[in-house]
Amino acid sequence: MPIRLRIFFHDKCFDGLSSAAVFSRFHRERICGDAEHQFSGLVHRAGALFEESKFDGDENAIVDFKYSASPRITWWFDHHESAFLTAADSDHFQRELQLQQANSARGVKPRKFYDPGFRSCTEFIASTAERVYGFDRSPLGELIRWADIIDGALYPDAKTAVEMQEPAMKLTMVVEATQDAGFAGRLIPLLASRPLSEIIREPFIAELVPPLLERHTASLELLRRRAECRARTVFFDITDQPMEGYNKFIPYYLHPGCIYSVGLSKSSFRVKVSVGSNPWVREHDMVNLARICERYGGGGHARVGAISFDVSQAEAARAAATEIVAELRDDQRQKRC
Repeated sequence: MPIRLRIFFHDKCFDGLSSAAVFSRFHRERICGDAEHQFSGLVHRAGALFEESKFDGDENAIVDFKYSASPRITWWFDHHESAFLTAADSDHFQRELQLQQANSARGVKPRKFYDPGFRSCTEFIASTAERVYGFDRSPLGELIRWADIIDGALYPDAKTAVEMQEPAMKLTMVVEATQDAGFAGRLIPLLASRPLSEIIREPFIAELVPPLLERHTASLELLRRRAECRARTVFFDITDQPMEGYNKFIPYYLHPGCIYSVGLSKSSFRVKVSVGSNPWVREHDMVNLARICERYGGGGHARVGAISFDVSQAEAARAAATEIVAELRDDQRQKRC
């Protein structure tokens, strides 16, 4: 009877689904060819992020998401600065590293990996699996390249990021917006095996693109009205609109000279504070946004982060956003004195 591998991934995120696809193909080719793969999306929310009862596979993997100290987790890959919910989790991982190093001397290869130096977790998994396990990453070159572009904001300009011409950009839009709980499980095996130009033509994806492009245009116009830029920091509040999945580069498209953006949005399960920085403006001594978000229970990367509040905590989210905006604007004013 084949083993059951459950892969947990960062849901509603192109890098998260791509990470699951690369890990799935790697596991099938280098670990167990006849394993049954099941996919479970994870999202950042207020409160506990993991349910122990969900770790029900013979093997359980987490990719592109925070660390779990559960003994049921057999694989873990992440690249976020804020990868550990608690100091105890970080300490647990350090002990795991020591155990892996001891096992490596006996020929047992490691299964838990962390490196915040990678732009995308997809690239991190591909390069690590290639180096440690001899995985052939070349058939997934297009997916890996686009995951790095999208998660690392490596577009040549904001226009390219916002106008959504490439198949990968359209897929990202669909991934971030869909409410279909089974969507990711259908898409991930395709990402692991087929070109993006073919995937985007699949009926269950193609039918979603036109209405989402219309919604994208509407969100652009909404942020044009709502986004206010002062002291090179943009702020907008769209919690009265059902539009959490907006394109995160719109603030820089509308205000190309801004450094930071702070957005307040709402969905069915959370109020979210999104904090970002303009990838097309390079300055010295940028504020580490992950560290700011960690103060409120969130996290992310040095140049982009987020905080999730329960839907009943809208005022707490608004207060946090207000404080962060004030801090970033004060930082910019002081640098220009």
